[in-house]
Amino acid sequence: MTAAIIPGAEPESIDGGPHGALVLHGFTGNCNSMRGVAHALAAAGFAVELPLLPGHGTTVEEMNTTSWADWSAAAEEALEKLEARVPGKVVVTGLSMGGSLTGWLGTRHPEVAGLAFINAAISVPDEMRAGVQALLDSGEEYMDGIGSDIADPDSTETAYAKTPLKPLLSMLEVEQAIVPDLANITCPSLIITSRQDHVVPPQNSDLLADKVAGPVERIWLDRSYHVATLDYDKDVIEAAIVEFARRVTS
Repeated sequence: MTAAIIPGAEPESIDGGPHGALVLHGFTGNCNSMRGVAHALAAAGFAVELPLLPGHGTTVEEMNTTSWADWSAAAEEALEKLEARVPGKVVVTGLSMGGSLTGWLGTRHPEVAGLAFINAAISVPDEMRAGVQALLDSGEEYMDGIGSDIADPDSTETAYAKTPLKPLLSMLEVEQAIVPDLANITCPSLIITSRQDHVVPPQNSDLLADKVAGPVERIWLDRSYHVATLDYDKDVIEAAIVEFARRVTS
């Protein structure tokens, strides 16, 4: 990254252990949206990695040069870094695209003790993919931002005001990279879903729950929108993920 990091978007690496937690933010967002979860896990004694994914938390122009390959590589690097510094087990949790990365890591790393998904993006309608491609073909580079889908009027996500289309198209191809391999996930999964989500349809969570092979626990949120970690149910989410992480690493 060459541009300055947005205040509050900074990554964190927090000491703890013997077990660890990798915490992943969403598309066009940054560490701000998952810092509460990260700090709750750290307070519970976990070593925590909260990486800032390439192109995020700086400028949308910088993000426009990145893709799924960059974000997934960064997530895997963060997982390997965490596994190298804790002697115990590791859990992974993510919001939205961070949930996509959580699933992707789960299909590749059977040693992970548990996965916690928050409004994870798993499947995208074909018409959305076609619409983004049409905008690109017409010469557009950006569309309106998709961040800060939050019910609480006093809370704001510091996501980009615009959405870069090339990275978005890359993100929309993620279904092909994840869904065929979801049956490889045999560890426990916690799937947290907002019933009112204006970014990722709640049916994504149904697909995820149906495809993974391991045990599934589900929590439905009635008060929060997509960025639920900054919304009315943030305390519920933090407590649930800490309890889940303790259980699967015990």
